[in-house]
Amino acid sequence: MSQDRAPVLGGRDDDDLMDRFWAYESALMSNDTHAMAELSENSAETVRGDAAGLLVRHGTITAFRANRGGAPARSVLEIHRRNLAPGVVLLIAVTQSPDGGRGQQTQVWRRSAEGPWGVSAAHVSTPAPAMDTRIWRVVGDPLVGPETEPSSDGRGREASPPLAGCSVAVKDLFAVAGHRIGAGSPAWLAEAEPEARHAPAVRALLAAGAHVRGLARTDEFAYSLAGTNTHYGTPPNSSDPHRIPGGSTSGSASAVSSGQADIGLGTDTGGSIRVPSAYQGLWGLRTTHGLVSRDGVLPLAPSFDTVGWVTRSVDLLSRVTRTMVHGARSRGWDKEPQPADGPLVLLEGLLKLADDDVAQAVRSASDAAGARSDTGPSAAQGQRWRSVFQSVQAGEAWAQHGEWIDDHWDRLAPDVASRFAAAREQTADSLARARVEAGAARRSIRELAAGRILVLPSASSVAPLQSQATAGGHWIEAARAATMALTSLAGLAGLPVVSVPVRTADGLPCGLSLIGPEGSDESLVRRAAELWGDETSVSSTHDQRSLG
Repeated sequence: MSQDRAPVLGGRDDDDLMDRFWAYESALMSNDTHAMAELSENSAETVRGDAAGLLVRHGTITAFRANRGGAPARSVLEIHRRNLAPGVVLLIAVTQSPDGGRGQQTQVWRRSAEGPWGVSAAHVSTPAPAMDTRIWRVVGDPLVGPETEPSSDGRGREASPPLAGCSVAVKDLFAVAGHRIGAGSPAWLAEAEPEARHAPAVRALLAAGAHVRGLARTDEFAYSLAGTNTHYGTPPNSSDPHRIPGGSTSGSASAVSSGQADIGLGTDTGGSIRVPSAYQGLWGLRTTHGLVSRDGVLPLAPSFDTVGWVTRSVDLLSRVTRTMVHGARSRGWDKEPQPADGPLVLLEGLLKLADDDVAQAVRSASDAAGARSDTGPSAAQGQRWRSVFQSVQAGEAWAQHGEWIDDHWDRLAPDVASRFAAAREQTADSLARARVEAGAARRSIRELAAGRILVLPSASSVAPLQSQATAGGHWIEAARAATMALTSLAGLAGLPVVSVPVRTADGLPCGLSLIGPEGSDESLVRRAAELWGDETSVSSTHDQRSLG
């Protein structure tokens, strides 16, 4: 990009630094990553920061630039120069976006005795968007207000509702009156009609005093665990901004982890609450299958679909769970609530499915809680259950959406299209066999969980880097297969799971899952709070650390 050189204010300008500055600016606007690398100081101490986070080390910064797809267009209006020391200069450029709004780029340039000027440190600020469309499809202030009925505390005083003041990011699969369901698909959204009424899960939150902040992005048709979306962009992972967020409750989780919402309402079929919770350092609950009404929720695989939620604190997770479980019982859930009071048992065979850093974090947290070890199912058995789960899931997904998909193949994201293509090829006989195996797996897993709480990782790895996600599908699919070998247990058995945020030795977020008895949702959250509530507080989600 060429532009007239902006004036330089302050400091002397009698060297070649400004030529290097403008060469850097030209490389930035043309996405010449090789030139940017040459113009940056090749050091382990080189840093680059923006609103998303900090990058440390020349090679890390170069790799980030190679995968981001270019910087936003801008013009430089003026440059302020301050000479800090011999061979060290601070440049602050005031910039303007073509769409309006001003930003800044602050750079420290250094020149060694044997080399040219190079950027040693940089920080970029850009005009804030009205809303981050990677996270939100629709947002309001609020989008939908609370629908709380006045109540009394029993002594004539008005009682505060349990979720008063809490904001909710609603996954774009739930009916919100007056709005369409988008399902992460522009084509589906274009043909959708506004919903006449709220889904019961949404209505329950509003009745408890919460308000809907907006409708949050999801992986297309919720048929993924990565959190990436070809159509709208990938929601950011605020706990580690250069990694993927996890899906398919990706937008809701990102809204919560970034502080834009208190509660993320979502669904979990094969891990869509647990995986983003693990990747972003959040608390999450996948509820007992059928406990919370799925009316008004776009289905994927009804045999496994559940409603769930994520929060930054276990206290809020407990309040949401209490509200939703009590509401479910009032609407006809007639099974007795079960206590989650059995011993904690770490399943060693399945732990082998996790990467070493995640396995060690889960083992340390479970040891601290007094869990005992059990060989349990082997990793191979976990993969077999995953295969059975995916076969039934695919058959049901095609039954739900196949007719529409057949008319819209060219409108689907490649990864989601490949899953639906495989689902279409499944025969009635193979699906029937898979259903028989799924029934046997359900009985085995429930027997395994009888009288105890099963402990295993929420996901097999920490969140993959975005560069790994964009480098090709094989790596992400391998991570997805290992993770689903862990998450499919609860799906097949229809049992509740709490995902507890823990961290690896390197400080990266991951998750520990507790699988409890059917209907033990509220008790299971309470048990997790007693064991880990003090150690895994909301503040740990946003700790300050180097991303080098």
